Amino acid sequence: MGEKLLRKRITDQRKKYRKKRFLLLFAVFLCFLTGCSGKQKENSEFSAYMNQIFRSEITASTLNMHYTLAHPENYGISDYKVTYGKVSAGEDSENATPVILENWKRKLENFDKKDLSVSQQMTYDIMMDEIEKELPAAEKYSLYREVLKPSTGFQSQLPVLLAEYTFYDEKDIEDYLQLISETPDLFDQIMEMEKKKSEKGLFMADFAVEDIVSQCNNFTEDPENNYLLSTFDDRVDGAEFLTPEQAETYKVENRRIVTETLIPAYQKLTEELNKLKGTGRNTEGLCGLEGGREYYEYLVKDTTGSDLSIEKMQAQTKKQRKQDLEDMVKISKEHKDIGEKCAKYQLPTEDPEMILKDLQEKMQQDFPVPPEVSFTIKEVHPSLEEYTAPAFYLTPPIDDISQNCIYINQSKGDERMQLYTTLAHEGFPGHLYQNIMERSCGLEPVRSLFGSSGYAEGWATYVEMQSYYYADIDQSVAEFLQKNQAALLSLYASADMGIHYDGWSLRDTIDFFAKYQITDKKTIQKIYQLIVEEPAHYLKYYVGYLEFLNLREYAMERYQKDYSDYKFHSALMKMGAAPFEILRKYLPKYWES
Repeated sequence: MGEKLLRKRITDQRKKYRKKRFLLLFAVFLCFLTGCSGKQKENSEFSAYMNQIFRSEITASTLNMHYTLAHPENYGISDYKVTYGKVSAGEDSENATPVILENWKRKLENFDKKDLSVSQQMTYDIMMDEIEKELPAAEKYSLYREVLKPSTGFQSQLPVLLAEYTFYDEKDIEDYLQLISETPDLFDQIMEMEKKKSEKGLFMADFAVEDIVSQCNNFTEDPENNYLLSTFDDRVDGAEFLTPEQAETYKVENRRIVTETLIPAYQKLTEELNKLKGTGRNTEGLCGLEGGREYYEYLVKDTTGSDLSIEKMQAQTKKQRKQDLEDMVKISKEHKDIGEKCAKYQLPTEDPEMILKDLQEKMQQDFPVPPEVSFTIKEVHPSLEEYTAPAFYLTPPIDDISQNCIYINQSKGDERMQLYTTLAHEGFPGHLYQNIMERSCGLEPVRSLFGSSGYAEGWATYVEMQSYYYADIDQSVAEFLQKNQAALLSLYASADMGIHYDGWSLRDTIDFFAKYQITDKKTIQKIYQLIVEEPAHYLKYYVGYLEFLNLREYAMERYQKDYSDYKFHSALMKMGAAPFEILRKYLPKYWES
């Protein structure tokens, strides 16, 4: 299971940890004072087992642990190996994972679910859902997985995660330096997997290699001025627990490791990838690989958290796009000057902090008020701009939600409404809001190990669409722009499923976009290659968004006059991230709580 812990802590992302350790200790303390009924004992035993799994899995990756826990000692974690975790494939990797999953399943089945609290019952169902999904996949699909991807691959995310690695005490600095020293070994493991993929005909297309190599070269082109040097210096200078002499010693050590170990590791990675160039036999979607279509079905389910078949996803995507386009036509008929209005509207401000404050005020009619937290806005370093999203949010540790950081990629040129809705997606009521709300609800920490990108990105896309109507612009303009953005995102989702499930060629993809007056062949080729490189990437946004619309429709039908967006969003925040069918199952229990 360690390999899954290499998943990014950048959202796009993601699964979060909730329950404070002292709550468990307090429950145990009450048991000693008053004695436990059978039900109370079952609850405490279940929590203890969940925390055992959490500690075991979270310590498999020091990077993941650090971004999850500011103070792991408060969670019973004091002795751990500093490691990125293991990356392997084939026979070597798949012996352990099924055994672990089977062991979890067997022990879970020993608990009587009806004796657990509602929150624990939900945790139980989420774990079982994950186990049932991963058990068959663990043995079949290890070589289909891809750790290296131009935009969301580990090699792309690692520099940002290292630059934002917080130093709470001197042990964190020592862990950090040891961790980056382990990078060559990690990359060697990754390349061993890539070589096995190459032998089996499962290696990436040449254009994917070129994109990854280019991204790595951007990062390593100026070693003596690499930003992991300056960001480290700033952090140790601000560490009050260090003397100036200690800080200087660590700076020297970091410079040595970055220039002599980390950057050479990236350079070697590019060299090894180039050697495998040309061995990728498939330059189209996953269905061009033997067993690739079945793997895509698994990947979509894992990524989106949806139980819908791909055929149903395709149908709903097409239906929603048709509705959005019809709405745009209706707006155009009612407002003949809508095109001019969309070109000329202005927002009161384009200052990111002011926009986030505006969103916090406007959203209160539809969303519960979050706890008071601070946030910072930073710019993506120029060396990462080309392969980084327009913006992203870094998740804070569960025991220090004050660390909220949103990165903006200035090279992507977001402005006006695009900037406003992007900040809604990443900040309020998007990723930042979702994280701090869920972390205040006391969910089991183990919940962070299970979930899907579809929940996190679906939620952020869902509220992004709502944020158009918060902006201080003409409502016809807001609606037109929102429908246009939703329809555009649906095109990418359809192309994703068309390329990987139905076997669309580049020609097919060009023909598809042409139906919607998108005819720039170079642009479509870039889209095609991105989708080939990162299968199911767009589905976590759009299918996740559709699933929240489905869930809202279910709530409206069930509660009718008692329904409100405020109540719906409140129930969602109490439940936390989960597969959508489980959210539907438990929504009534949280609606009334």
